[in-house]
Amino acid sequence: MQYSADGQSDGTATVQFPRPGFLASVFRDLGAENGQEPDGAAADRPRGGATGDGPSGDGPAGDRPTDSGPTGNGRTDNGPTGNGPTGEGPSEPGPGEADPDEAVAAHARAATLTHHRTRAVRAEHDRLADLLRRAALPVSAMDFESQLRHYQPRPYPADGPGGGAEEESEPRWQDFAPAEPPVADPEGGPSRRLLDSGYQRELAQARLTHQRALREWRTRRAEAGSPAADESRRAHEAAEEARARAVREYNESLEECRRAYRLAEPAAVESLLERALAAAETATQDLPAPCRAVFRPLTRTAVLDLDLPPLDLVPSLAGYRLAPDGDILPVPRPPADRATDYLRLVARLALRALQAADAVDTDEILAGVVLNGWLRDPATAEPLCLVSVDADRDALARTRLLPPGTPYEERDDEGVYADAEQDEALVRLRQLGAAVTPDPYDRAGVRPAAQAGATVPAAADLSANEFAQLVRDLLTRGGIAQWSVRLRGPAGLVATGEGAPGTSLPGRWVVWASRDTGSIGAEQIETLAEAVGEESAERGLRLTTGRFTEEVLDLTAEEGRRHIHLIDGDGVRELAHTHLGLPLATGG
Repeated sequence: MQYSADGQSDGTATVQFPRPGFLASVFRDLGAENGQEPDGAAADRPRGGATGDGPSGDGPAGDRPTDSGPTGNGRTDNGPTGNGPTGEGPSEPGPGEADPDEAVAAHARAATLTHHRTRAVRAEHDRLADLLRRAALPVSAMDFESQLRHYQPRPYPADGPGGGAEEESEPRWQDFAPAEPPVADPEGGPSRRLLDSGYQRELAQARLTHQRALREWRTRRAEAGSPAADESRRAHEAAEEARARAVREYNESLEECRRAYRLAEPAAVESLLERALAAAETATQDLPAPCRAVFRPLTRTAVLDLDLPPLDLVPSLAGYRLAPDGDILPVPRPPADRATDYLRLVARLALRALQAADAVDTDEILAGVVLNGWLRDPATAEPLCLVSVDADRDALARTRLLPPGTPYEERDDEGVYADAEQDEALVRLRQLGAAVTPDPYDRAGVRPAAQAGATVPAAADLSANEFAQLVRDLLTRGGIAQWSVRLRGPAGLVATGEGAPGTSLPGRWVVWASRDTGSIGAEQIETLAEAVGEESAERGLRLTTGRFTEEVLDLTAEEGRRHIHLIDGDGVRELAHTHLGLPLATGG
Protein backbone atom coordinates (compact mmCIF):
# COMPACT_ATOMS: atom_id res chain seq x y z
CA MET A 1 0.00 0.00 0.00
CA GLN A 2 1.08 3.59 -0.65
CA TYR A 3 0.63 6.24 1.97
CA SER A 4 0.14 9.98 1.68
CA ALA A 5 2.14 12.58 3.46
CA ASP A 6 -0.13 12.45 6.45
CA GLY A 7 0.45 8.70 6.82
CA GLN A 8 -2.92 7.58 5.42
CA SER A 9 -3.28 5.03 2.73
CA ASP A 10 -4.24 6.41 -0.69
CA GLY A 11 -5.78 3.07 -1.88
CA THR A 12 -3.13 2.11 -4.42
CA ALA A 13 -0.80 -0.92 -4.15
CA THR A 14 2.74 -1.55 -5.32
CA VAL A 15 3.68 -5.14 -6.27
CA GLN A 16 7.32 -6.28 -5.95
CA PHE A 17 8.38 -8.74 -8.75
CA PRO A 18 11.54 -10.88 -8.89
CA ARG A 19 14.49 -9.80 -10.87
CA PRO A 20 14.13 -9.88 -14.67
CA GLY A 21 14.73 -13.25 -16.29
CA PHE A 22 14.28 -15.24 -13.04
CA LEU A 23 11.20 -17.23 -14.09
CA ALA A 24 12.69 -18.00 -17.49
CA SER A 25 15.80 -19.49 -15.90
CA VAL A 26 13.66 -21.53 -13.47
CA PHE A 27 11.55 -22.88 -16.34
CA ARG A 28 14.66 -23.86 -18.28
CA ASP A 29 16.15 -25.66 -15.26
CA LEU A 30 12.91 -27.58 -14.91
CA GLY A 31 13.20 -28.76 -18.52
CA ALA A 32 10.68 -26.41 -20.18
CA GLU A 33 11.12 -25.52 -23.85
CA ASN A 34 12.01 -21.96 -24.90
CA GLY A 35 8.87 -19.90 -24.88
CA GLN A 36 6.90 -22.65 -23.08
CA GLU A 37 5.10 -21.53 -19.96
CA PRO A 38 3.99 -23.68 -17.11
CA ASP A 39 0.35 -24.27 -16.46
CA GLY A 40 -1.34 -21.21 -15.09
CA ALA A 41 1.39 -18.79 -16.15
CA ALA A 42 -0.79 -17.21 -18.86
CA ALA A 43 -3.67 -16.81 -16.47
CA ASP A 44 -1.48 -15.00 -13.98
CA ARG A 45 -0.17 -12.54 -16.58
CA PRO A 46 -2.03 -9.20 -16.67
CA ARG A 47 -4.23 -8.86 -19.70
CA GLY A 48 -3.02 -6.40 -22.30
CA GLY A 49 0.65 -6.74 -21.38
CA ALA A 50 3.38 -8.73 -23.06
CA THR A 51 4.98 -11.82 -21.61
CA GLY A 52 6.87 -10.78 -18.55
CA ASP A 53 5.26 -7.26 -18.57
CA GLY A 54 4.44 -5.94 -15.21
CA PRO A 55 4.82 -2.87 -13.11
CA SER A 56 8.33 -1.93 -12.22
CA GLY A 57 9.53 -2.17 -8.73
CA ASP A 58 9.87 1.63 -8.46
CA GLY A 59 7.07 3.17 -10.51
CA PRO A 60 3.44 3.46 -9.54
CA ALA A 61 0.89 0.98 -10.70
CA GLY A 62 -0.41 3.26 -13.44
CA ASP A 63 2.95 3.82 -15.12
CA ARG A 64 2.89 0.71 -17.30
CA PRO A 65 4.64 0.56 -20.70
CA THR A 66 2.64 0.42 -23.86
CA ASP A 67 2.21 -2.72 -25.93
CA SER A 68 4.77 -1.49 -28.47
CA GLY A 69 7.25 0.00 -26.03
CA PRO A 70 10.06 -1.78 -24.28
CA THR A 71 9.29 -3.61 -21.12
CA GLY A 72 10.88 -2.99 -17.80
CA ASN A 73 13.20 -5.91 -18.48
CA GLY A 74 14.59 -4.49 -21.68
CA ARG A 75 12.67 -6.77 -24.05
CA THR A 76 9.80 -6.25 -26.46
CA ASP A 77 6.67 -8.34 -26.83
CA ASN A 78 8.06 -9.80 -30.04
CA GLY A 79 11.38 -10.79 -28.46
CA PRO A 80 12.26 -13.91 -26.45
CA THR A 81 11.13 -14.21 -22.86
CA GLY A 82 14.26 -13.55 -20.90
CA ASN A 83 16.54 -15.74 -23.00
CA GLY A 84 17.68 -13.14 -25.56
CA PRO A 85 21.02 -11.46 -25.57
CA THR A 86 19.65 -8.43 -23.76
CA GLY A 87 18.02 -10.46 -21.01
CA GLU A 88 19.62 -11.18 -17.66
CA GLY A 89 19.00 -15.00 -17.68
CA PRO A 90 21.61 -17.59 -18.81
CA SER A 91 21.98 -17.96 -22.52
CA GLU A 92 21.68 -21.18 -24.54
CA PRO A 93 24.91 -22.68 -25.97
CA GLY A 94 25.67 -21.86 -29.58
CA PRO A 95 25.78 -24.37 -32.43
CA GLY A 96 29.41 -25.37 -31.78
CA GLU A 97 29.40 -25.07 -27.98
CA ALA A 98 28.92 -27.97 -25.44
CA ASP A 99 26.24 -27.68 -22.82
CA PRO A 100 28.03 -27.46 -19.44
CA ASP A 101 25.05 -29.03 -17.65
CA GLU A 102 25.13 -32.04 -19.96
CA ALA A 103 28.86 -32.48 -19.33
CA VAL A 104 28.27 -32.45 -15.59
CA ALA A 105 25.46 -35.00 -15.95
CA ALA A 106 27.64 -37.29 -18.10
CA HIS A 107 30.44 -37.13 -15.52
CA ALA A 108 27.99 -37.99 -12.76
CA ARG A 109 26.69 -40.99 -14.72
CA ALA A 110 30.24 -42.21 -15.33
CA ALA A 111 31.09 -41.82 -11.64
CA THR A 112 27.99 -43.79 -10.65
CA LEU A 113 28.82 -46.56 -13.12
CA THR A 114 32.39 -46.69 -11.80
CA HIS A 115 31.07 -47.04 -8.27
CA HIS A 116 28.72 -49.88 -9.20
CA ARG A 117 31.42 -51.78 -11.07
CA THR A 118 33.78 -51.42 -8.14
CA ARG A 119 31.10 -52.73 -5.81
CA ALA A 120 30.68 -55.77 -8.04
CA VAL A 121 34.41 -56.44 -7.85
CA ARG A 122 34.34 -56.06 -4.07
CA ALA A 123 31.51 -58.60 -3.94
CA GLU A 124 33.80 -61.08 -5.71
CA HIS A 125 36.51 -60.39 -3.12
CA ASP A 126 34.02 -60.93 -0.29
CA ARG A 127 32.92 -64.24 -1.81
CA LEU A 128 36.53 -65.40 -2.01
CA ALA A 129 37.08 -64.44 1.63
CA ASP A 130 33.98 -66.40 2.61
CA LEU A 131 35.19 -69.44 0.66
CA LEU A 132 38.56 -69.25 2.39
CA ARG A 133 36.83 -69.18 5.76
CA ARG A 134 34.46 -72.07 5.04
CA ALA A 135 37.14 -74.21 3.38
CA ALA A 136 39.14 -74.11 6.63
CA LEU A 137 36.29 -75.39 8.80
CA PRO A 138 37.07 -78.75 10.46
CA VAL A 139 35.31 -81.83 9.12
CA SER A 140 33.56 -84.49 11.17
CA ALA A 141 34.77 -88.08 11.00
CA MET A 142 32.64 -90.23 8.68
CA ASP A 143 33.64 -93.56 10.25
CA PHE A 144 31.42 -96.61 10.47
CA GLU A 145 30.05 -95.74 13.89
CA SER A 146 28.76 -92.37 12.68
CA GLN A 147 27.02 -94.02 9.70
CA LEU A 148 24.96 -96.50 11.73
CA ARG A 149 21.21 -95.95 11.61
CA HIS A 150 18.80 -96.38 14.49
CA TYR A 151 15.14 -97.39 14.32
CA GLN A 152 12.61 -95.49 16.40
CA PRO A 153 9.05 -96.92 16.18
CA ARG A 154 6.27 -94.46 15.45
CA PRO A 155 2.96 -94.98 17.31
CA TYR A 156 -0.30 -95.42 15.44
CA PRO A 157 -1.88 -91.93 15.09
CA ALA A 158 -5.22 -93.02 16.51
CA ASP A 159 -3.58 -94.39 19.64
CA GLY A 160 -2.08 -91.13 20.74
CA PRO A 161 0.68 -90.84 23.29
CA GLY A 162 -1.30 -92.64 25.99
CA GLY A 163 -1.70 -96.02 24.30
CA GLY A 164 -4.42 -97.77 22.27
CA ALA A 165 -8.11 -96.87 22.20
CA GLU A 166 -9.06 -100.21 23.70
CA GLU A 167 -7.06 -99.33 26.83
CA GLU A 168 -8.55 -95.84 27.17
CA SER A 169 -10.98 -95.62 30.07
CA GLU A 170 -14.34 -93.89 29.97
CA PRO A 171 -14.22 -90.18 30.93
CA ARG A 172 -15.42 -89.71 34.51
CA TRP A 173 -17.43 -86.81 35.80
CA GLN A 174 -15.12 -86.51 38.78
CA ASP A 175 -12.31 -85.46 36.42
CA PHE A 176 -14.35 -82.55 35.03
CA ALA A 177 -16.36 -81.32 38.07
CA PRO A 178 -15.31 -77.85 39.27
CA ALA A 179 -14.14 -77.24 42.77
CA GLU A 180 -16.92 -76.24 45.14
CA PRO A 181 -16.80 -72.69 46.52
CA PRO A 182 -15.84 -72.30 50.17
CA VAL A 183 -18.73 -72.09 52.62
CA ALA A 184 -18.81 -68.80 54.45
CA ASP A 185 -21.37 -70.02 57.02
CA PRO A 186 -20.70 -73.57 58.22
CA GLU A 187 -24.33 -73.81 59.36
CA GLY A 188 -25.70 -72.70 55.97
CA GLY A 189 -25.69 -76.17 54.35
CA PRO A 190 -25.45 -77.10 50.68
CA SER A 191 -28.31 -74.87 49.60
CA ARG A 192 -25.99 -71.91 49.84
CA ARG A 193 -24.02 -73.14 46.77
CA LEU A 194 -27.11 -73.00 44.59
CA LEU A 195 -27.15 -69.26 45.02
CA ASP A 196 -23.50 -68.84 43.79
CA SER A 197 -23.84 -67.74 40.14
CA GLY A 198 -20.11 -68.18 39.33
CA TYR A 199 -20.12 -71.73 40.57
CA GLN A 200 -23.23 -72.50 38.52
CA ARG A 201 -21.55 -71.23 35.31
CA GLU A 202 -18.47 -73.35 35.95
CA LEU A 203 -20.68 -76.34 36.65
CA ALA A 204 -22.59 -75.94 33.39
CA GLN A 205 -19.35 -75.57 31.37
CA ALA A 206 -17.87 -78.67 33.04
CA ARG A 207 -20.95 -80.72 32.17
CA LEU A 208 -20.69 -79.68 28.51
CA THR A 209 -16.98 -80.60 28.42
CA HIS A 210 -17.67 -83.96 30.04
CA GLN A 211 -20.45 -84.76 27.55
CA ARG A 212 -18.21 -83.83 24.61
CA ALA A 213 -15.35 -86.02 25.88
CA LEU A 214 -17.78 -88.87 26.48
CA ARG A 215 -19.12 -88.66 22.90
CA GLU A 216 -15.61 -88.60 21.43
CA TRP A 217 -14.63 -91.61 23.53
CA ARG A 218 -17.64 -93.58 22.34
CA THR A 219 -16.96 -92.59 18.73
CA ARG A 220 -13.35 -93.80 18.98
CA ARG A 221 -14.45 -97.09 20.44
CA ALA A 222 -16.96 -97.53 17.65
CA GLU A 223 -14.40 -96.72 14.98
CA ALA A 224 -11.75 -98.92 16.55
CA GLY A 225 -13.74 -102.01 15.74
CA SER A 226 -14.57 -101.01 12.16
CA PRO A 227 -12.92 -102.81 9.19
CA ALA A 228 -11.42 -99.52 7.90
CA ALA A 229 -9.68 -98.87 11.20
CA ASP A 230 -8.32 -102.40 11.34
CA GLU A 231 -6.97 -102.08 7.80
CA SER A 232 -5.35 -98.73 8.64
CA ARG A 233 -3.70 -100.22 11.71
CA ARG A 234 -2.39 -103.18 9.75
CA ALA A 235 -0.97 -100.85 7.07
CA HIS A 236 0.78 -98.80 9.76
CA GLU A 237 2.29 -101.90 11.34
CA ALA A 238 3.46 -103.17 7.94
CA ALA A 239 5.12 -99.83 7.22
CA GLU A 240 6.88 -99.89 10.57
CA GLU A 241 8.13 -103.42 9.94
CA ALA A 242 9.49 -102.29 6.56
CA ARG A 243 11.29 -99.36 8.20
CA ALA A 244 12.82 -101.59 10.84
CA ARG A 245 13.88 -104.14 8.23
CA ALA A 246 15.50 -101.42 6.07
CA VAL A 247 17.50 -100.08 9.01
CA ARG A 248 18.55 -103.58 10.00
CA GLU A 249 19.64 -104.49 6.46
CA TYR A 250 21.55 -101.22 6.09
CA ASN A 251 23.43 -101.77 9.34
CA GLU A 252 24.22 -105.35 8.33
CA SER A 253 25.60 -104.18 4.98
CA LEU A 254 27.60 -101.48 6.77
CA GLU A 255 29.05 -104.09 9.10
CA GLU A 256 29.96 -106.21 6.09
CA CYS A 257 31.74 -103.20 4.58
CA ARG A 258 33.55 -102.70 7.84
CA ARG A 259 34.81 -106.28 7.81
CA ALA A 260 35.99 -105.82 4.22
CA TYR A 261 37.63 -102.54 5.19
CA ARG A 262 39.53 -104.21 8.01
CA LEU A 263 40.74 -106.77 5.50
CA ALA A 264 42.02 -103.83 3.36
CA GLU A 265 39.89 -104.71 0.37
CA PRO A 266 40.25 -101.86 -2.16
CA ALA A 267 36.54 -101.43 -2.91
CA ALA A 268 35.62 -101.09 0.77
CA VAL A 269 38.45 -98.69 1.57
CA GLU A 270 37.75 -96.52 -1.47
CA SER A 271 34.02 -96.42 -0.68
CA LEU A 272 34.65 -95.23 2.87
CA LEU A 273 37.19 -92.63 1.77
CA GLU A 274 34.97 -91.17 -0.92
CA ARG A 275 32.07 -90.91 1.52
CA ALA A 276 34.27 -88.99 3.91
CA LEU A 277 35.58 -86.74 1.14
CA ALA A 278 32.05 -86.01 -0.10
CA ALA A 279 30.91 -85.16 3.44
CA ALA A 280 33.83 -82.74 3.81
CA GLU A 281 32.51 -80.70 0.86
CA THR A 282 29.25 -79.76 2.59
CA ALA A 283 30.69 -76.49 3.91
CA THR A 284 31.49 -75.32 0.35
CA GLN A 285 28.76 -76.82 -1.79
CA ASP A 286 28.90 -73.73 -4.02
CA LEU A 287 32.52 -74.58 -4.82
CA PRO A 288 32.62 -78.04 -6.39
CA ALA A 289 35.94 -79.75 -5.63
CA PRO A 290 35.37 -83.49 -6.15
CA CYS A 291 38.02 -85.85 -4.89
CA ARG A 292 38.46 -89.46 -6.01
CA ALA A 293 40.33 -92.16 -4.07
CA VAL A 294 42.35 -95.19 -5.19
CA PHE A 295 43.67 -97.62 -2.59
CA ARG A 296 46.75 -99.74 -3.21
CA PRO A 297 46.88 -102.77 -0.89
CA LEU A 298 50.51 -103.40 -1.76
CA THR A 299 51.65 -100.28 0.10
CA ARG A 300 48.40 -99.61 2.04
CA THR A 301 48.37 -96.12 0.57
CA ALA A 302 45.43 -94.05 -0.65
CA VAL A 303 46.03 -91.86 -3.70
CA LEU A 304 43.58 -88.93 -3.84
CA ASP A 305 42.91 -86.93 -6.99
CA LEU A 306 41.47 -83.51 -6.09
CA ASP A 307 39.90 -81.34 -8.81
CA LEU A 308 40.92 -77.74 -8.16
CA PRO A 309 38.62 -74.75 -8.78
CA PRO A 310 39.08 -72.69 -11.98
CA LEU A 311 41.64 -69.92 -11.99
CA ASP A 312 39.08 -67.19 -12.71
CA LEU A 313 37.52 -67.76 -9.29
CA VAL A 314 40.05 -65.29 -7.84
CA PRO A 315 39.28 -61.68 -8.88
CA SER A 316 41.80 -60.19 -11.28
CA LEU A 317 40.76 -56.58 -10.58
CA ALA A 318 40.95 -54.41 -7.50
CA GLY A 319 38.18 -52.15 -8.80
CA TYR A 320 37.60 -49.36 -11.33
CA ARG A 321 38.61 -45.70 -11.49
CA LEU A 322 37.35 -42.71 -13.43
CA ALA A 323 39.93 -41.05 -15.68
CA PRO A 324 40.04 -37.25 -16.07
CA ASP A 325 38.69 -37.56 -19.61
CA GLY A 326 35.65 -39.50 -18.33
CA ASP A 327 36.75 -43.03 -19.32
CA ILE A 328 36.15 -45.90 -16.84
CA LEU A 329 39.42 -47.77 -16.41
CA PRO A 330 39.93 -51.14 -14.65
CA VAL A 331 42.47 -51.36 -11.83
CA PRO A 332 44.25 -54.73 -12.14
CA ARG A 333 45.62 -56.53 -9.11
CA PRO A 334 49.30 -57.48 -8.94
CA PRO A 335 49.77 -60.98 -10.42
CA ALA A 336 51.61 -62.14 -7.29
CA ASP A 337 48.64 -61.25 -5.08
CA ARG A 338 46.22 -63.12 -7.30
CA ALA A 339 48.46 -66.21 -7.39
CA THR A 340 48.80 -66.12 -3.61
CA ASP A 341 45.04 -65.98 -3.09
CA TYR A 342 44.49 -68.96 -5.37
CA LEU A 343 47.19 -71.00 -3.61
CA ARG A 344 45.64 -70.17 -0.22
CA LEU A 345 42.35 -71.65 -1.37
CA VAL A 346 44.10 -74.68 -2.87
CA ALA A 347 45.98 -75.28 0.39
CA ARG A 348 42.78 -75.25 2.42
CA LEU A 349 41.05 -77.68 0.08
CA ALA A 350 44.04 -80.02 0.16
CA LEU A 351 44.30 -79.92 3.96
CA ARG A 352 40.58 -80.57 4.27
CA ALA A 353 40.82 -83.69 2.08
CA LEU A 354 43.82 -84.97 4.03
CA GLN A 355 42.02 -84.41 7.31
CA ALA A 356 38.92 -86.24 6.07
CA ALA A 357 41.00 -89.26 5.02
CA ASP A 358 42.92 -89.29 8.28
CA ALA A 359 39.84 -88.88 10.48
CA VAL A 360 37.87 -91.70 8.83
CA ASP A 361 40.71 -94.25 9.16
CA THR A 362 39.95 -95.20 12.77
CA ASP A 363 41.20 -98.77 12.25
CA GLU A 364 44.57 -97.50 10.91
CA ILE A 365 44.43 -99.36 7.64
CA LEU A 366 46.23 -96.62 5.75
CA ALA A 367 50.00 -96.37 5.95
CA GLY A 368 50.02 -93.11 4.01
CA VAL A 369 48.11 -90.72 1.79
CA VAL A 370 49.16 -89.19 -1.53
CA LEU A 371 47.13 -86.19 -2.72
CA ASN A 372 47.42 -84.62 -6.17
CA GLY A 373 45.59 -81.39 -6.99
CA TRP A 374 44.67 -81.18 -10.68
CA LEU A 375 43.61 -78.14 -12.69
CA ARG A 376 41.36 -79.36 -15.48
CA ASP A 377 41.06 -76.76 -18.20
CA PRO A 378 38.64 -77.57 -21.05
CA ALA A 379 40.99 -75.77 -23.44
CA THR A 380 43.79 -78.28 -22.77
CA ALA A 381 43.64 -82.01 -23.21
CA GLU A 382 45.83 -82.95 -20.23
CA PRO A 383 45.18 -81.79 -16.66
CA LEU A 384 47.89 -79.85 -14.84
CA CYS A 385 49.10 -80.88 -11.37
CA LEU A 386 49.50 -77.79 -9.17
CA VAL A 387 50.05 -79.42 -5.77
CA SER A 388 51.18 -82.87 -4.64
CA VAL A 389 51.52 -84.22 -1.11
CA ASP A 390 53.11 -87.51 -0.05
CA ALA A 391 52.49 -88.00 3.67
CA ASP A 392 52.74 -91.14 5.77
CA ARG A 393 50.59 -91.83 8.80
CA ASP A 394 53.20 -90.56 11.25
CA ALA A 395 53.49 -87.23 9.41
CA LEU A 396 49.71 -86.79 9.38
CA ALA A 397 49.57 -87.55 13.10
CA ARG A 398 52.33 -85.02 13.90
CA THR A 399 50.90 -82.22 11.80
CA ARG A 400 47.82 -80.24 12.74
CA LEU A 401 46.02 -80.05 9.46
CA LEU A 402 43.97 -76.94 10.30
CA PRO A 403 44.85 -73.79 12.22
CA PRO A 404 43.80 -73.82 15.88
CA GLY A 405 40.99 -71.60 17.09
CA THR A 406 39.49 -69.32 14.47
CA PRO A 407 40.12 -70.97 11.10
CA TYR A 408 40.15 -67.68 9.23
CA GLU A 409 41.33 -64.40 10.68
CA GLU A 410 41.38 -61.04 8.94
CA ARG A 411 44.16 -58.66 9.85
CA ASP A 412 43.81 -54.92 9.49
CA ASP A 413 47.11 -54.41 7.71
CA GLU A 414 46.48 -57.03 5.04
CA GLY A 415 42.72 -57.16 4.55
CA VAL A 416 41.56 -60.57 3.47
CA TYR A 417 44.85 -61.39 1.75
CA ALA A 418 48.15 -62.55 3.19
CA ASP A 419 51.59 -63.34 1.91
CA ALA A 420 52.03 -66.90 0.69
CA GLU A 421 55.02 -67.55 2.94
CA GLN A 422 53.04 -66.56 6.03
CA ASP A 423 49.71 -68.19 5.24
CA GLU A 424 48.86 -70.82 7.83
CA ALA A 425 47.50 -73.43 5.45
CA LEU A 426 50.41 -73.16 3.01
CA VAL A 427 52.93 -73.42 5.85
CA ARG A 428 51.31 -76.60 7.14
CA LEU A 429 51.16 -78.03 3.65
CA ARG A 430 54.86 -77.43 3.09
CA GLN A 431 55.60 -79.04 6.47
CA LEU A 432 54.25 -82.24 4.93
CA GLY A 433 56.81 -81.94 2.13
CA ALA A 434 54.25 -80.84 -0.45
CA ALA A 435 55.28 -79.67 -3.89
CA VAL A 436 53.33 -76.48 -4.73
CA THR A 437 53.37 -74.58 -8.00
CA PRO A 438 55.06 -71.15 -7.77
CA ASP A 439 52.57 -69.54 -10.17
CA PRO A 440 49.33 -71.26 -11.17
CA TYR A 441 48.48 -68.53 -13.70
CA ASP A 442 51.76 -69.18 -15.52
CA ARG A 443 50.71 -72.85 -15.82
CA ALA A 444 53.79 -73.97 -13.88
CA GLY A 445 52.96 -77.52 -12.85
CA VAL A 446 54.64 -79.91 -10.40
CA ARG A 447 55.42 -83.60 -10.70
CA PRO A 448 52.82 -85.80 -8.99
CA ALA A 449 54.23 -87.82 -6.11
CA ALA A 450 52.34 -90.87 -7.38
CA GLN A 451 49.86 -91.64 -10.13
CA ALA A 452 46.43 -92.96 -9.15
CA GLY A 453 46.36 -95.48 -11.95
CA ALA A 454 45.82 -99.18 -11.63
CA THR A 455 45.36 -100.84 -8.26
CA VAL A 456 48.42 -103.01 -9.03
CA PRO A 457 51.22 -100.47 -9.56
CA ALA A 458 54.71 -100.76 -10.92
CA ALA A 459 57.68 -99.56 -8.92
CA ALA A 460 57.82 -96.32 -10.93
CA ASP A 461 54.21 -95.55 -10.04
CA LEU A 462 54.94 -95.53 -6.30
CA SER A 463 55.64 -92.42 -4.31
CA ALA A 464 58.78 -92.06 -2.21
CA ASN A 465 56.88 -93.00 0.96
CA GLU A 466 55.21 -95.92 -0.79
CA PHE A 467 58.51 -97.32 -1.98
CA ALA A 468 60.03 -96.94 1.49
CA GLN A 469 57.00 -98.67 3.01
CA LEU A 470 57.24 -101.51 0.48
CA VAL A 471 60.94 -102.12 1.19
CA ARG A 472 60.34 -102.04 4.92
CA ASP A 473 57.45 -104.50 4.71
CA LEU A 474 59.42 -106.89 2.53
CA LEU A 475 62.48 -106.94 4.76
CA THR A 476 60.50 -106.96 8.00
CA ARG A 477 58.63 -110.04 6.80
CA GLY A 478 62.04 -111.51 5.94
CA GLY A 479 63.29 -111.08 9.51
CA ILE A 480 64.91 -107.63 9.79
CA ALA A 481 63.58 -105.69 12.78
CA GLN A 482 64.45 -102.37 14.43
CA TRP A 483 64.12 -100.61 11.09
CA SER A 484 65.73 -97.15 11.01
CA VAL A 485 65.77 -94.93 7.93
CA ARG A 486 68.94 -92.81 7.67
CA LEU A 487 68.42 -91.15 4.28
CA ARG A 488 65.40 -90.99 2.02
CA GLY A 489 64.75 -89.28 -1.28
CA PRO A 490 62.48 -89.54 -4.30
CA ALA A 491 64.63 -92.34 -5.81
CA GLY A 492 65.25 -94.49 -2.75
CA LEU A 493 66.52 -94.79 0.80
CA VAL A 494 69.34 -95.95 3.06
CA ALA A 495 68.37 -97.70 6.30
CA THR A 496 69.72 -100.01 8.98
CA GLY A 497 68.11 -102.99 10.65
CA GLU A 498 68.73 -105.91 12.96
CA GLY A 499 68.02 -109.52 12.03
CA ALA A 500 67.25 -111.94 14.84
CA PRO A 501 69.51 -114.99 15.16
CA GLY A 502 68.15 -118.05 13.46
CA THR A 503 66.29 -116.10 10.77
CA SER A 504 67.17 -115.90 7.10
CA LEU A 505 68.64 -112.41 7.63
CA PRO A 506 70.56 -112.49 10.92
CA GLY A 507 72.86 -109.74 12.19
CA ARG A 508 73.07 -106.00 11.56
CA TRP A 509 72.33 -104.84 8.03
CA VAL A 510 72.82 -101.71 5.94
CA VAL A 511 70.14 -101.54 3.23
CA TRP A 512 70.42 -99.39 0.12
CA ALA A 513 67.22 -99.55 -1.93
CA SER A 514 66.46 -97.52 -5.05
CA ARG A 515 64.12 -97.35 -8.01
CA ASP A 516 66.16 -97.62 -11.14
CA THR A 517 65.51 -98.28 -14.80
CA GLY A 518 69.10 -98.92 -15.77
CA SER A 519 71.94 -101.07 -14.48
CA ILE A 520 73.82 -100.74 -11.20
CA GLY A 521 77.61 -100.49 -11.52
CA ALA A 522 80.46 -101.63 -9.31
CA GLU A 523 81.08 -98.18 -7.80
CA GLN A 524 77.80 -98.34 -5.91
CA ILE A 525 78.77 -101.71 -4.46
CA GLU A 526 82.03 -100.22 -3.21
CA THR A 527 80.11 -97.35 -1.64
CA LEU A 528 77.78 -99.79 0.14
CA ALA A 529 80.78 -101.78 1.43
CA GLU A 530 82.23 -98.61 2.95
CA ALA A 531 78.87 -97.81 4.62
CA VAL A 532 78.77 -101.30 6.15
CA GLY A 533 82.15 -100.72 7.73
CA GLU A 534 81.19 -97.27 9.04
CA GLU A 535 77.99 -98.59 10.63
CA SER A 536 79.81 -101.60 12.17
CA ALA A 537 77.31 -103.80 10.38
CA GLU A 538 77.79 -107.39 9.33
CA ARG A 539 76.07 -107.38 5.97
CA GLY A 540 74.91 -105.02 3.27
CA LEU A 541 71.93 -105.30 0.94
CA ARG A 542 71.67 -103.54 -2.41
CA LEU A 543 68.06 -103.60 -3.65
CA THR A 544 67.04 -102.14 -6.99
CA THR A 545 64.04 -102.33 -9.29
CA GLY A 546 66.48 -102.43 -12.24
CA ARG A 547 69.30 -104.91 -12.79
CA PHE A 548 73.00 -105.41 -12.02
CA THR A 549 75.86 -105.52 -14.48
CA GLU A 550 78.02 -108.60 -14.93
CA GLU A 551 80.85 -106.75 -13.23
CA VAL A 552 78.78 -106.34 -10.07
CA LEU A 553 77.83 -110.01 -10.06
CA ASP A 554 81.47 -111.01 -10.36
CA LEU A 555 82.48 -108.53 -7.65
CA THR A 556 80.05 -109.84 -5.07
CA ALA A 557 81.19 -113.38 -5.77
CA GLU A 558 84.70 -112.55 -4.52
CA GLU A 559 85.73 -113.50 -1.02
CA GLY A 560 85.96 -109.95 0.30
CA ARG A 561 82.51 -108.93 -0.97
CA ARG A 562 80.38 -111.91 -0.08
CA HIS A 563 78.78 -109.97 2.77
CA ILE A 564 77.10 -107.77 0.14
CA HIS A 565 73.80 -109.22 -1.09
CA LEU A 566 71.91 -108.21 -4.22
CA ILE A 567 68.17 -108.08 -5.08
CA ASP A 568 67.13 -106.93 -8.55
CA GLY A 569 63.70 -106.05 -9.98
CA ASP A 570 62.66 -109.67 -10.50
CA GLY A 571 63.66 -110.43 -6.93
CA VAL A 572 61.60 -107.51 -5.59
CA ARG A 573 58.50 -108.75 -7.41
CA GLU A 574 59.11 -112.27 -6.14
CA LEU A 575 59.47 -111.08 -2.55
CA ALA A 576 56.24 -109.04 -2.84
CA HIS A 577 54.36 -112.11 -4.01
CA THR A 578 55.95 -114.36 -1.37
CA HIS A 579 55.83 -112.17 1.75
CA LEU A 580 52.91 -109.86 1.01
CA GLY A 581 50.79 -112.05 -1.24
CA LEU A 582 50.32 -109.11 -3.58
CA PRO A 583 51.70 -108.54 -7.08
CA LEU A 584 53.96 -105.74 -8.24
CA ALA A 585 53.60 -104.90 -11.89
CA THR A 586 56.58 -105.04 -14.20
CA GLY A 587 57.96 -101.95 -15.85
CA GLY A 588 59.63 -98.83 -14.59
